[in-house]
Amino acid sequence: MMKIYRTLDKQLTRADDMNEGVWICLTAPTENEVRQVATTLDIEPADLFAATDPEESARISLEDGYTLIIVDIPVKVSDAAEGVYTTIPLGILLTQQLIVTVCSADTPVIADFAACRVKGFSTRKKMRFVYQLLYRAATMYQQELRLIDRRRIAIEKNLSGDLRDSDLMELHGLESTLVYFATSLRANATVLDRLTRYKRLEQYPDDRDLLDDVIVEIRQAIEMTGIYRDDIKGTRELFSSILDNRMNTAMKYLTSITLLMAVPTVISGLYGMNVATEGMPFARTPAGFFIIILLTLITCIFAAWVLHKKHML
Repeated sequence: MMKIYRTLDKQLTRADDMNEGVWICLTAPTENEVRQVATTLDIEPADLFAATDPEESARISLEDGYTLIIVDIPVKVSDAAEGVYTTIPLGILLTQQLIVTVCSADTPVIADFAACRVKGFSTRKKMRFVYQLLYRAATMYQQELRLIDRRRIAIEKNLSGDLRDSDLMELHGLESTLVYFATSLRANATVLDRLTRYKRLEQYPDDRDLLDDVIVEIRQAIEMTGIYRDDIKGTRELFSSILDNRMNTAMKYLTSITLLMAVPTVISGLYGMNVATEGMPFARTPAGFFIIILLTLITCIFAAWVLHKKHML
């Protein structure tokens, strides 16, 4: 889908032509839309298609007549648990007259600009627009990271109750998300570092200040990712320790019960053997059966008391 926007009197309006000062927004574009934009602006179609490839890495390249910037932005995984995200490329192409954004999905990073929820946004200020996009992407990373940490805390609260397989799978999903975030954020930081060195891109003092803010936000997001990864690793290790402890406790109780059950089993086995009754205590006593049962019960109670004193029962 292709939409063309233009800022007039601080209001974002739709436009029909690819003239100077417009923003061309391509979201999951068709091949015809890509080739139309590429032909009109003299852009390589491969550079437009690159942003729709989920395997494309973040990079910046200076081409003849335009600049290509590709960064990774977070997007929620469909049909996945809360807090599970992945990253997809966002392509930004800067020409002398206008700016083009390309993404394979509709994301809040683009939607916020299309809905005029970003202050000081103008399609004519191309570099500021780029930095505002990058700043919005960096803040989105931080928002999702906080959500991931809240999900980890919620899972951790279930440790005192029944541990479910779904909790472990969700924890694994959160950890995988942080791996994607860490990789993408480092690649985005490399792109920002190159932006500070390129003289070809016209920048104003306010733009430089905004770029510095973006770099600070990206670094903070990288630090948050590292901290939350360590937290999830600790939670996972805590899960394993609790499971091992519960297994040891269960085995301890089963062993104690087995020892208690062995007492009557051995006594009844001895009396059940095909031997002469003369050698068996209470064999000829009329109340011998009840005496044996009583002695067995007393022995079991004593064994249970000993196991309880040793914290095994």
